[in-house]
Amino acid sequence: MAPTKTNPHPVSNRKDRPKRRGLLWGGIAASIVAVLAAVILLITTNQPPATTGGPAQSSAAGYAIGSPGPGAQAPGFSLPSTSGSTVKLSDYRGKSVLLYFHEGLGCQPCWDQIRDLDAARPQLKAAGIDQLLTITSGPVNLIAQKMDDDNLSAIALADTRLDISRTYEANKYGMMGDSRNGHSFILVGPDGTIQWRADYGGAPDYTMYVPVNKLLSDLLNGKTTK
Repeated sequence: MAPTKTNPHPVSNRKDRPKRRGLLWGGIAASIVAVLAAVILLITTNQPPATTGGPAQSSAAGYAIGSPGPGAQAPGFSLPSTSGSTVKLSDYRGKSVLLYFHEGLGCQPCWDQIRDLDAARPQLKAAGIDQLLTITSGPVNLIAQKMDDDNLSAIALADTRLDISRTYEANKYGMMGDSRNGHSFILVGPDGTIQWRADYGGAPDYTMYVPVNKLLSDLLNGKTTK
């Protein structure tokens, strides 16, 4: 008589298989959730801390404040203008002067900014601004041609080698690295002291145009006087 074969897999074991598979998949799912939680925690804890003041972007004001900033003496300069003359900052001692450093050639919003500032001279005067000086890099003849093409009448100065822009660190807030200016406004008071500064052009938005009403609102809210 042939020996009786025993079933290596009893019925009870087959019935237990779905239960074991459920436990296995449950363990895998729990492991995946744990890994994802660890990754999220790692990303969260390694975010850079928020910064305030200095050249960092100010979320409250919507612009950065570079150096030299409010309270500092404005560095003097002498630059050629598109009219053929040489303009010195000291020429305006006793007046409030708004310096507008911009990217210049190739940045149409920058020229639109000058156009709107030209049109808003009464509002600038009412805000206490006696003179607007625009400053950008590039050859003076090409800047003059652009001013003429766009029918702009503001005083435009050529800082071709960025010497003055670097002194004011206005070239730290543009999308072209440090080879061009960003979009910076600096109000110099009658005594030569900086009363307000706003560097709008930096990351992440790289703003190259600011509506005049916002600009003047920011100026009046942030302006300091001695």
